[in-house]
Amino acid sequence: MMERSMRAAGTRPQGTKGPGAPTEGRQGERSEPCLTGGGAPGAAPGPAEVSRPDPEVIAQAKRRTFAVKYKLRLLAEADKCVNGELGALLRREGIYDSTFRRWRKQRDDGNLTTLTPKPRGPAPRPVDPQAKRVAELERENRKLTARLEKAALIIEIQKKVASLLGIELAKPEDQGDM
Repeated sequence: MMERSMRAAGTRPQGTKGPGAPTEGRQGERSEPCLTGGGAPGAAPGPAEVSRPDPEVIAQAKRRTFAVKYKLRLLAEADKCVNGELGALLRREGIYDSTFRRWRKQRDDGNLTTLTPKPRGPAPRPVDPQAKRVAELERENRKLTARLEKAALIIEIQKKVASLLGIELAKPEDQGDM
């Protein structure tokens, strides 16, 4: 309302431009770069200019999966469609024609189990019942070998200490090389 009364009086609010009004030399007006935060290159942001984080959210693509009931219901609806209604149905449901044709072919082949999506990635290896036992025995073998090496090192050190101290050790009769 205040704007109407100002127009009627022939005046404009400060900072507004009328048709044909000069844009240079006006006091109190801002240039467009200041309004958008563009400013001069290399200029430091003023107190009114605040940097904001990027509001754009990066979408992660996710493969859609459809239940068998949904696919069969959509195929039944499509069978009832005539003259261009099928395109409208697919647009409404957000389904590509190629996907729909694949579902139709699978249904016609009587392959209802293939309507469910196959798991992606490499096929899991079959579990060998002996593999677990072999892995356990190998782990135990490594552990015992490490203990044997430590024991042999300790025996060598004991022999050296005994020879330094001049203590004669009794030699076992059935000494074997290790």
